[in-house]
Order: sequence, then C-alpha cells, then structure tokens
Amino acid sequence: MNRTTLSLIAGASALAAVTGLAAVTAPDASGDASRTSAAVQAPVERTSLLCPAPSTSDLAETTYTSFTPVTEGAGDEGTAALTPAGADVNGADDGKKATPAKPAEPVLKPGKPGTPVEGETTGGDTPAMIGTADGLYAPGWTVQQTTEVAAGAGRGLLGVNCTPADTDFWFPGASTAEGRTDYVHLTNPDDSAALVDIELYGEEGELQSTVADGITVPPRSTEPVLLSTLTDAEETGLTVHLNVRGGRIGAAVEALDDELGGDWLSASADPAANLVIPGIPKDATEVTLVAFTPGDADADLNVRLAAPSGAITPAGHETLRVKSGMTTSADLGDVTRGEPGSLVLTPTDRSVPVVAAARVVRGKGDSRETAFIPATRAVGARSTSVAHTEKGATLSLTAPDGTAKVRVTASAGTGGGEPVTKTYTVEGGTTQDVEAPVPSGLEGTYALTVETVSGGPVHAARTLTATRDGVPAFTVQTLPDDRGMVAVPEAEQDLSVLQR
Repeated sequence: MNRTTLSLIAGASALAAVTGLAAVTAPDASGDASRTSAAVQAPVERTSLLCPAPSTSDLAETTYTSFTPVTEGAGDEGTAALTPAGADVNGADDGKKATPAKPAEPVLKPGKPGTPVEGETTGGDTPAMIGTADGLYAPGWTVQQTTEVAAGAGRGLLGVNCTPADTDFWFPGASTAEGRTDYVHLTNPDDSAALVDIELYGEEGELQSTVADGITVPPRSTEPVLLSTLTDAEETGLTVHLNVRGGRIGAAVEALDDELGGDWLSASADPAANLVIPGIPKDATEVTLVAFTPGDADADLNVRLAAPSGAITPAGHETLRVKSGMTTSADLGDVTRGEPGSLVLTPTDRSVPVVAAARVVRGKGDSRETAFIPATRAVGARSTSVAHTEKGATLSLTAPDGTAKVRVTASAGTGGGEPVTKTYTVEGGTTQDVEAPVPSGLEGTYALTVETVSGGPVHAARTLTATRDGVPAFTVQTLPDDRGMVAVPEAEQDLSVLQR
C-alpha cells in the first residue's frame, strides 16, 4: 500500500470522527480512567406490541387494557395506538380477504401515563392487533388481551400479554392429542413478509413436519397455524420452536381443550440452566411440568416448589431428566396442597439450558379449567400487569434465592381513583400471594407496577379468576422486566482522535 493510499484512509477516518455524533472519551495519558463515563439508564423511545386474534367463537367477549407507567425522563410528548392487523391507520389495504373494513379504527388509544384505558370487541371476527407507542407512552407500555368464551372448546377465561416482535420462540406445553386444538398464531408487524420455520418436538424427538420450506406471513397480517395439520403424531406434551428466517413476528399458542377449557400459552424464557415458573394457584388440582432442552446434552434438574414456608420437594419428582431433543412431562398432581407456590428448576450438576412451562388445572370433574404458566425472566427493575379488579385478581411474588424487597404501586382506575403504593418483603426460597394495594376511590380496573427495591431476584405472576356456571375460569400472566429503560453510554466529542 503506497503513501497516497494511507493518506486518503487517514483523511477519511478523521472526517468520520468529526461528522459522528460523539466519541466515547478514553482515559488520558496519565492512566486516569475517571474521564470515562459509565452507561446511564434512559427511557426507551419506541415500543411495539402484537396481540393475536383472540377467538373464532361467536360468544367471545374480548377486552384490551393498555397502561404506561409514569417514567422519569420520558418527556411530555408521544403517540400510541392499537390497530387491527391487515390495515394501517391511514386505511391501507393489504388485499387479504380477512382484512377488516377500512379505514381502520384503533381498538383503543392509550391514556396518559399512569392511567389505564380499555377497549372492547365481541364475536369471532376480531383480528390480531398491532400496537406502537413512542415518546412518553413507550417506556413500559403494557397491553393485556382478555377473552371470555361462554361455551364450546376452550370455554372459560383466556388471557395473554401482547408482546414485542422477535425471531426465536419456544413453547413447551402445546399438544396435538385428541381433544386438544392448538394453533400457533404468527403476527407480522412489518411492511415486508416474514418467513417462519416451525419445529415440533415430542417425547421421542423431533416430529416429521408436512411443511418443508417454512410459512410465509404477509406484511402486517397474522397466520393462525393448526398444529395438528403439521404432523400426524398425537402428542400430549409437545414443544414448539419457531425460528424466523426472514423478518420478525409476534407469536403465541392458543390451546383449546374440549373438556378442560383453554388459554394462551406464551413463550418460555430463553433456554437457561435455572428457571422459575411463578404463581401456581393455591387451589390447583392438577399441575403438569413440561420441559425441553435444545442442546446436545441431557439435562438433570432438581425440582422444587417454593411455598410460603420455604422450598418443598414434590414427592416422587425430586429430580427430572430431560433428554436432549425430547419433550419431557411430569404429572405433579395437586402439588401445591392448598398453598400458593412456584416451581424452581436448577441443575443437579452440570448446567444445561432448558425451556419449561406448567399446565395448571383448577376445579374437578366437568367443572375444570386450564391455564399455562411459562418459565419467565425476573421482574428486574420494573414490571407491570393490567386489568386488575378489587376482587378476582391475585399477585404472586417469588424470591428463589435471597430475601428481596419489592414496591408495588396500584395505578388510578380506568374510571377514576388515586394511586396507592405498598412495599413487601419476600423471604428467600418462598412464594407469597400478597394482598395487593387497591387505588383509593377505585372505578373500573387498574394496573399494578412491581419494582425490585433490594435483595435477590424476584419473579412474579398475576392470576385473574371469574366463576361462570360453576366453572372456576382463570388465566395467569407472568411479569418479566418491562425493558422500559435502556443503557446509554455517556459520550462527548473528543477531537483529539484527529491527532493520533
């Protein structure tokens, strides 16, 4: 390389340094690193959420509840809306027959941060929803979709948190057994098509699929895929893996049972050696643990139930071996025995990443209902659940390791009320169903924001209940960190790089 070329490269590098926004300051020549600024936490500026099509039942009644917690530094401007997939707010049509009438009206427009807002739909024609929020509405934006179905397959209470788009999902706990009708809903929020591979793993390993080249999800649309059309195998315990080769999607599994009602199965936390499945109701009559390891090695797990008094080992299920590439199920029966609990999975020796979920049944005989609880991330800095009522909602907190202190804030109600905050201490190794605060002068439903104050990690879940014709309908949603804050390195211009 000649001298002229080197000069050109140096000039281009200098120009790039000048025109860049900033350069992170390096330590000075004396070796003093104090000039290097650590990253600071700043509110996210844009959030996207996707809600699956709620039901095909004409008897379905669906409520969408939106809430953004008040976040310092989020500014005072922004917009947000939850709009039917297949159409944009300007009324553009994607040409699909299932596209709703235009122009598209948002099912709800979020209220100011700190106040939840509800929207409602009825019947089986409600499409999937695509939500976007920016500015002050974005940090911690949470939307819950709750559906009541009075009769038929999957009758009961079905709830799901609307989630951001992603490219990789694991759903242990699905099924293609007789009496089950499971759909995986794929929602594409973008203006280009997404390509999704669906892999199914049963108790003997990967199942042969009828779809060889993946499933194309058109722009701004949703595709419900019936799992039983992908394989001839009847599997009671099934793990579904979604790998998005092009684009990104939102995904959830709609699990409908002819006799046991139904609910949404959300994706498990990313594969990890240690997992927590929080918030198993104290009156659960059947609990089934489903686990899968995607790696090349088998996983041997300790199974513990974190109860109010401490860790309990389920009789006959002290450990669980999960063979590589095979779905493993364990019937734990009425493991909670009248007390709330959370399943804590840890390796017996070497660490092998695992995904897991629990199917939970309440009631007996013909009056039984089902919900699913996936392994979930910790609450972290902050998490939020919505659609709480003064009665019929339970907040469960689990500290799997050390004792932790959390702060729980009840927002104003959808129709009025004043926020209330309480602080709780959760002993290490226990699960506590806490008496959550209720807004003073509550009207309507409200949101709960959970913040970790000190101590070890906390995992949380919320249960909604509603008895219909003697059936104990319920749904459980976990409360992972809302990721409303992002680490931003402090930076400043450093023109000294031009002299180096």
